[in-house]
Amino acid sequence: MAFVTEDNLTDLAVERWGTAHSSRLAELMTALVRHLHAYAREVGLTEEEWAAAVEWLTAAGRISDDKRQEFILASDVLGLSTLVVQLNHRFSAGATPATVLGPFHIDGSPTAAFGADLSDGIPGTPLFVTGRVLDLDGTPLPDVVLDVWQADADGTYEAQLPEVDEARLRAKYRTRADGTYCVRTIAPRGYAIPMDGPVGALISGTDISYFRPAHIHFLIEHPGYEKLITHLFRQGSEFLDTDVVFGTKDELIVRFTEEPAGASPDGGTVDEPFLRAEFDFVLQPRPADEPRP
Repeated sequence: MAFVTEDNLTDLAVERWGTAHSSRLAELMTALVRHLHAYAREVGLTEEEWAAAVEWLTAAGRISDDKRQEFILASDVLGLSTLVVQLNHRFSAGATPATVLGPFHIDGSPTAAFGADLSDGIPGTPLFVTGRVLDLDGTPLPDVVLDVWQADADGTYEAQLPEVDEARLRAKYRTRADGTYCVRTIAPRGYAIPMDGPVGALISGTDISYFRPAHIHFLIEHPGYEKLITHLFRQGSEFLDTDVVFGTKDELIVRFTEEPAGASPDGGTVDEPFLRAEFDFVLQPRPADEPRP
């Protein structure tokens, strides 16, 4: 029988987790054990630091609910979320790059017609986001679902407002037969990530900027194509080069042009000046033998 020593502990733990019934689980867990043990040895982890880490994880679990996921936020600010996106979405050069989902996506958004107002009376500068959804070869794709969500003019998401019990600044649009879409909303602004929880407490002990640049989220799905989770960032907005979740990409920075009151991109009219952003999303085809997730 092998008794535990500091020298053989890692090997014994790896051996035990190597008995997992799933080969993939065995691979994941044995690698995790090796890296965790190596980390503890590298930094000389103290018992007090270990206990503080356990308390931090416990606090992250307590503050999480169906509208707030503190563990996703932690993954985002550590750069892990973006790394996992990069590893799993190595799209062709012409495809729109993917970014992080973020902690504030809510399932079950209502459907919206072409040009429908996502803001529905919420104060802010009117903004129209228009463009097409295309295949890699430039073919327009009809009936593509664009799940859109964003923060308001104060940088607040629906999920951060406990008094809100209906969809707010989120909806699902579809492209028309020619692949075009039109989203009417309000201009987003940069904002601070939630700093009232354990992630915020950790960041407060550093010089890390805890702000995100102004952006709108898109989750785009269509049969035969890879799911695309991405953002559009406003050109010239603050924090583009210090995005706390490492999400900014050059290809996703879009100019918001100023338009006078009058005819609007949805075929109607607007009685005040508004902004317009144009962007064509290009989807990555899914390999024929790859099942839909």
